[in-house]
Amino acid sequence: MKNFNLMILAAGYGKRMEHLTQKVPKPLLKINNRELLSYNIEFFLNLGCNKIVINTHYLHNEIKTFVENKFSKQNINLIFEPKLLNTGGGIKNALSFFGEKNFLVTNSDILWNDNNRKDINDFIGEYQKIKSCKLLLVENKKFKGLKKKEGDFKLKNNLISRWKINDPHLYFAGLQIINPNIFSEIKQFSFSMNLLWDILIQYNQLQGQISNSVINHIGDINSYNEIKNIKYLNNKI
Repeated sequence: MKNFNLMILAAGYGKRMEHLTQKVPKPLLKINNRELLSYNIEFFLNLGCNKIVINTHYLHNEIKTFVENKFSKQNINLIFEPKLLNTGGGIKNALSFFGEKNFLVTNSDILWNDNNRKDINDFIGEYQKIKSCKLLLVENKKFKGLKKKEGDFKLKNNLISRWKINDPHLYFAGLQIINPNIFSEIKQFSFSMNLLWDILIQYNQLQGQISNSVINHIGDINSYNEIKNIKYLNNKI
């Protein structure tokens, strides 16, 4: 069991889910009759997470009510963003909850489940030793859900660079370890983590590790319909 803090990014509009997110925020869409956010909270609590921070914006009251009703006994903090801050800005806005220690960040549209447990335990084994940022990556054959024609990254000697034509397809698996010091030179309030990743790549400081288990990305309505009734998941605490 680990001892870590986690941020779940849950502020987006979920527009690729089309009509499904008109009245329901994407993190509360159900997979096999349980909310996506529920799977993710329970998965990381079972790994030994001490504190969870969730940023919200679109339909934020629905997420607030859900957390209060289902996880009232857990150490979960909600941050409402009146204006969307993007991924990097949202994380920077939450730094006060984590102090000087490293923490994890996950995208809320990754369906973490017991099949990922060993893989994630390996990934976060010595997370406090990370001096900048470390991303979990996944090969094309192990990535289920919304895919792009291009890969995201290339990995060599545990260091990440950007994907180029003819490189093997590696995708960001939606989980990263962050040392809060990497935000010290960023003055913007709203920005993508891609900005920081590119800076770290320039200085050979962006680390990576490849997932051995299947990563399910609920990126659009088609990927949601493919796995919404999946039966093998079990994260309950």
